[in-house]
Amino acid sequence: MTLTAEEKSKLIAKAASDKKALDIVIMNMHDLTTTTDYFVVCSATSSTQIRAIADNIEEEMSNAGEEFLHKEGYRNAEWILLDFGNCIVHVFTEEARRFYGLESLWGEAPIEHYED
Repeated sequence: MTLTAEEKSKLIAKAASDKKALDIVIMNMHDLTTTTDYFVVCSATSSTQIRAIADNIEEEMSNAGEEFLHKEGYRNAEWILLDFGNCIVHVFTEEARRFYGLESLWGEAPIEHYED
């Protein structure tokens, strides 16, 4: 069974929440870019936690039959990007998240704050 983009975004957000990710948001990018339908953005307090969040997302998505297409930033773990096609995950340190400001950069995107 293939998940819809919205279902993927919710599963990703839950997997991040399970590892205590901070300020999880789901950004609907459908009308703003042709590269993806959703960004899932979250923060963590350490590189160890960032890796744990990314690892859990990979595992939960794999269990659902969804494999990532591309991964960046795992070694430095200040910003890990996981590309699941129609959902792209950004796991940041709090400092890197403020610096890059994806929510501001894509300010027109409808944002849903994830609450577990």
